[in-house]
Amino acid sequence: MAGDSGSVRVAQSIESDIEAIGVIDAIPKLLEVVCRATGMGFAAVARVTEDRWVACAVRDEIDFGLAVGGELLVKTTICDAIRASGQAVIIDDVAEDADFRGHPTPAMYGFKSYISVPIVHDGQFFGTLCAIDPRPARLKASTAPALFELFAELIGAHLAARERLAQSQEALLNQREAAELREQFIAVMGHDLRNPLASVDAAARLLQKTPLNARAQMLVHTMQRSVQRMAGLIDNVLDLARGRLGGGFEIERRRTLDLRPALQQVIDELQLAHPQRRIEASLQIDAPIDCDGRRIAQLVSNLLANAMTHGSQDAPIRLQARTTDGAFELAVANSGDPIPEAAMQRLFQPFARAALRPHQQGLGLGLYICAEIARAHHGTLEVASDAEETRFTFRMPLVATGSDLVPALTGSA
Repeated sequence: MAGDSGSVRVAQSIESDIEAIGVIDAIPKLLEVVCRATGMGFAAVARVTEDRWVACAVRDEIDFGLAVGGELLVKTTICDAIRASGQAVIIDDVAEDADFRGHPTPAMYGFKSYISVPIVHDGQFFGTLCAIDPRPARLKASTAPALFELFAELIGAHLAARERLAQSQEALLNQREAAELREQFIAVMGHDLRNPLASVDAAARLLQKTPLNARAQMLVHTMQRSVQRMAGLIDNVLDLARGRLGGGFEIERRRTLDLRPALQQVIDELQLAHPQRRIEASLQIDAPIDCDGRRIAQLVSNLLANAMTHGSQDAPIRLQARTTDGAFELAVANSGDPIPEAAMQRLFQPFARAALRPHQQGLGLGLYICAEIARAHHGTLEVASDAEETRFTFRMPLVATGSDLVPALTGSA
């Protein structure tokens, strides 16, 4: 009976691992990029233990016949040797490879080219990121090894972050550990998620230097947009964590002589990311503003992104910013369906939009962060919505009190 219960626990653990891989939205695109960049027809993320090889994610363009949850006899795989050695295996052509030309695995599964790298998290071997093809391929002299290592690092970092966050949630039940948990949570979000994002960005830059067809180029562009969106989500969650757990929402107000360049940069970045949308901007700022320029830019970015997500796709987004009567005023307006009254009551609460519209992307933190930025500047953020337009208006005083203003650095604006 003890042996049976142990087997059940192992099986449950592997099912959990498959689920963990399945919730990473980027995995299907990642495997497609792997196939496009290498020319190989089958790629997979596999959970490999001493006695099991289980497919957690699969892209099959050669009818290999293995689906998610499918298993191979682990002793018949090269991944079993990788689990033992911790080293990647790369084969350009089995027939010409001194180490594997007589190996039974290539003949058993019908491949001539092969690449597999270990996935590790918290120092523990998880499995492999692997690809095979019935034709030879130039792998060793290409960017494929570096690409696989970056993607394996991303997957391992995600698994580690997921495990640590789960541990942190359990620790929240113990009030005596709350202070330590706060720092661990912020560290996990800031370190364990930003680092894999940097790896994905590096992989995309690496792919841009290699000859790719139009489909692969589009996928690389999609990856980069996903990285930008994930970075924004991480920033919002970090702000929520610091505001709720870390003692308040922090800003540094400095005398900013001209806020227009910072706002224009935000507009240009969003316009570049969404070339199909039109932003009409009017920036009439003719007085210095005591503000945290980075936070104001974040507020504008969140409001514009909100308008792009929820506004009419075929109408322009209108941004107006001006200084008048001792105040700075900024408004973002879009056409589209009005915000329901029930949503208006909770619009600036964290996760409110996500709860009211669960099928839309995002965590529902953007408007909460905007409201916190407004409050920290002793300003207001209001919304008006009807059948003609939805308009968010931010107002703040131009001049901060002496205790709020951080002395400007020498030579800075």
